[in-house]
Amino acid sequence: MNRDEVLKHVDHTLLTQTATWEEIKEILDDGIKYSTASACIPAAYVKQSAEYVEGKLPICTVIGFPNGYSTTAVKVFETKDAIENGASEIDMVINIGMLKDKRYQDVEAEIRQIKEACGEKILKVIIETCLLTEDEKIKMCEIVTKAGADYIKTSTGFSTAGATFEDVDLMRKHVGENVKVKAAGGISSFDDAEEFIRLGAERLGTSRLVKIMKNSPDAGAGY
Repeated sequence: MNRDEVLKHVDHTLLTQTATWEEIKEILDDGIKYSTASACIPAAYVKQSAEYVEGKLPICTVIGFPNGYSTTAVKVFETKDAIENGASEIDMVINIGMLKDKRYQDVEAEIRQIKEACGEKILKVIIETCLLTEDEKIKMCEIVTKAGADYIKTSTGFSTAGATFEDVDLMRKHVGENVKVKAAGGISSFDDAEEFIRLGAERLGTSRLVKIMKNSPDAGAGY
């Protein structure tokens, strides 16, 4: 797999609290140049970004981010607002405390409501694997599948750890056939990216791969 093919799986991401419009614009320009799957940016920049890219790049944003403990009503409102502003993909964070309280029906109901708010737009569900037990990860694979989301996603990148090969392998084995896997957090090399894809990740959340390409003299070459 060459680097250009890997980049087609990448949600080119900038979600830092200090992100400026000039930095977001660079993410968008690079996403278009390198044909990434999307640009994943803060909700406050969605409208401006959607107008800027003029349909040349899908705009993704995050909901209930990064802690996930907003009320369901707030998450649904955030989702509807983002889509009205031009987002075509939504990455939501689950309520982790609710999961640990074993309120599985409530976790599923929240995802269902957000998916309903998404309509035909893509919904990815961030479960923050670094904070979960293996049993909780498997349970979330079941819940995300039942709730009808499009993706299950490993991490926000803002907690104690990011994506691991083991978690992607586990998720791919336990999630339903209609649900895809996104690995995010700490993906820093094309070798790691290729391994995540081999294990079953359809999307990768990272900004580092594009940075590598921009600093590479052989940007189109294999590796």
